[in-house]
Amino acid sequence: MTFSRLYFKRLAVLCAFVLLAATSVRPTAHAQSRDQSGTSDFPTTTTIGYRASAGATSASALFESSESGGGENPEHYNATPPAEWHQPPFSRIGIGADVSPLGIGLKSAIVLNRYFDARLMGSFFGYQSGKIEVDGFKFNADLQMASASASLDWYPFNSVWRLSPGLMFFNANQISGAMNIVPGTSFTLDSLTFYSATANPATGATPLVGNGTLGLHTNRPAVTLAGGFGKFIPRSNRHWSFPSEFGVAFTGAPSININTAGWACLDAQQTQCGNLSNSTNPVTVQFNNALQSTLTKWRKDLGKVQVYPIFSYSVVYSFNVR
Repeated sequence: MTFSRLYFKRLAVLCAFVLLAATSVRPTAHAQSRDQSGTSDFPTTTTIGYRASAGATSASALFESSESGGGENPEHYNATPPAEWHQPPFSRIGIGADVSPLGIGLKSAIVLNRYFDARLMGSFFGYQSGKIEVDGFKFNADLQMASASASLDWYPFNSVWRLSPGLMFFNANQISGAMNIVPGTSFTLDSLTFYSATANPATGATPLVGNGTLGLHTNRPAVTLAGGFGKFIPRSNRHWSFPSEFGVAFTGAPSININTAGWACLDAQQTQCGNLSNSTNPVTVQFNNALQSTLTKWRKDLGKVQVYPIFSYSVVYSFNVR
């Protein structure tokens, strides 16, 4: 009897030891499973039985962080998102230059907000051809370009693409020229042939001369509409920018005017000549009618051109003013 009691006592102690051992090993198996799948059914306190390894230590740290309710490991998410560059209105300006069909341009821009800039531009250019003679016509041409305009630059969605409506409030662009026709030279106006008279002191005849102007400023002021790529003032701490622009100015059809003086003849022998200052002379009447008819045709052709092209590539330097 005593032996049986002692036997059962030892058996109970052995069973309790086996049960305790099984319980202590169980979390380790689940922890390894959890380290592979990323989930666990055990509470935070069941971290006993982990092997002292780098993988187990990191898994335990991740497990304890996820079970604590934070959902993130602060050691892995400590980067601060970059702040958006903000420029207050009128805080930064840009000064630049370009080359375009309007001439050599100077421009300045100022920040209004993240979507808009205001811009002021001026362009100029001058060229004189000097005396040129072609088939008995001696002429010299003078190109004069001078204009000023203002634009509002809009960057949709704060992008680098730009839409720029504006106004050309000053425009003096024009081409002018003067011409002398060598005596005896023939030319045609409205299907009629005329000759430049030879100087004759007896009759007072003089060779034909003339001057003309092609104006590129019919509409003053003129609306402008352009688009382009690149910001005149970068929304960053960069100083240099290289924007491009393409558009038109609604200047209207070019105007053309020609004034003449001297004597014109209807034959090479110069027997039928007339002073162009004498509006009643039959030769003068024919010449003036032919000239006006030719000008009407030219103006009709020029009437198809209602806009002036604008395209440029700029170099701009920007800096803060406050």
